[in-house]
Amino acid sequence: MEEIKKQLIEVLKDQQSIFGDDLFERIEIGRIEKKKKEFAVKFIEDSNTVENNELTISGLTLEEYQKAENLEELNSMISDCQLCPLGKTRNKFVFGIGNPNADAMLIGEAPGADEDLQGEPFVGRAGKLLTDILKAINFTRDEVYIANILKCRPPGNRDPLPSEMETCMPYLLKQIELIKPKVILCLGRVAANGLLNKKLTLSALRENIYDFYGIKVIVTYHPAALLRNPNWKRGCWEDVKKFRKIYDELTA
Repeated sequence: MEEIKKQLIEVLKDQQSIFGDDLFERIEIGRIEKKKKEFAVKFIEDSNTVENNELTISGLTLEEYQKAENLEELNSMISDCQLCPLGKTRNKFVFGIGNPNADAMLIGEAPGADEDLQGEPFVGRAGKLLTDILKAINFTRDEVYIANILKCRPPGNRDPLPSEMETCMPYLLKQIELIKPKVILCLGRVAANGLLNKKLTLSALRENIYDFYGIKVIVTYHPAALLRNPNWKRGCWEDVKKFRKIYDELTA
C-alpha cells in the first residue's frame, strides 16, 4: 500500500509540473496486461494516397516494400527514399521509434532541426515536453510508438506540402499496419488532417473521436504549440486523459 501511495504521489507531482495545480485526477497505477487481437488492417489497398505502384525507392517498387514483415525491414527498404525534394535536403531519415507492438501510437507532422540531426522523432524541447506528458498519464516512451507524417524535415520547419504528405503517407500507413495500434494520438492539426484526410481546424478536430480502419484516433495540440502558448495545456490535459481512458478500455 505504501508503495502504491508513493507512486501515486509521484504521478500527481508530474501532472502538477506539466498541467498546473487544478487538474489532478486519480489514475490507475500498474501496467495493464495486453490482450492483442490479430487483425489485418486493409487501408493500404483502400488509401487514396497509394495510386502508383511504379514509384521506386532505391530500386524497390511501392508494391515490393509493402511486403515488409516488420518495422526494421521496412526502415531498411525506405530509408534512402528520394521520391520528393526533401530527400536531398535532409540530414537523417526519421523513421520512428518505440515499441513495435505498441497498442498506443503517437503521430506528429514532420521532423524538426533536432530530429533531423539525430534521426529520431521528438527529441528537442517539444520532445521533452511530450515525454513529460506521457509520464503524466502513466506511459513511457518505450511503451508507445512515435512517428511522423513526413520522414524528412521540411526546410525552415515549414508545414509539409500536400505533395510531400501524399508521397510519404504510404510509409506511415505501412507502419500502422505492422504495429496494429488500438488507439492513435495525433499531435497537431497537420498530422490529424493528413492522417484522417480532412481539412478542419484543430478545435474542430479535437471535438471528436475518429475511427481509422478500426483504430480509435484522438487529436490534441502539438507539444511545440504548448511551448508557445502554455494556456493550451489545460485542453491538452483533457485530450490525453481521454486518450489514456480509451487505451485502458481497449486493452482491459
